[in-house]
Amino acid sequence: MYQPYPSGGQTVEPERPAAPAPVLNAVKLMYAGAAVSTVSLVVSLVNISGTKSAIRKARPTLTVAQVNQLNTLIIALALISGVVGIALWLWMARANSQGRNWARILSTVLFLLATLDLVGVFSQPKTVISLVFPLLTWLIGLGAVFLLWRRPSTAFFRPQGLV
Repeated sequence: MYQPYPSGGQTVEPERPAAPAPVLNAVKLMYAGAAVSTVSLVVSLVNISGTKSAIRKARPTLTVAQVNQLNTLIIALALISGVVGIALWLWMARANSQGRNWARILSTVLFLLATLDLVGVFSQPKTVISLVFPLLTWLIGLGAVFLLWRRPSTAFFRPQGLV
């Protein structure tokens, strides 16, 4: 007997159409977000040399060992949060380009969390450079989320079995 398609007990998923322009642009913005996050991480690690003196100034009662431990903790947290942020941008770009609706929803949730973080950034006195990267990252996220929820994007994220 002739079988035109291989049968292995697996269902064949219909092919998803190509991503529309808003989704492609949102994905490009997500890659830009990963790039900005990378630059932000490098800048923060380059400027971290002043952390020890800032710790000593803020907490003069700490011993040298305590200052060193706190400095190491701050560097580790900056590195981990930076790498996680970059990984999230790349993961969401890939998943959204594949039409995964959960990724569009998760991208929106992450953007809302970034909005809360931005409120915290502006509530503390900082230098101009420490405000530029969070604001730029937030604007990129805003653009990406806006594009992900446009009408052509919504049609792309709809499950293929449903019309």
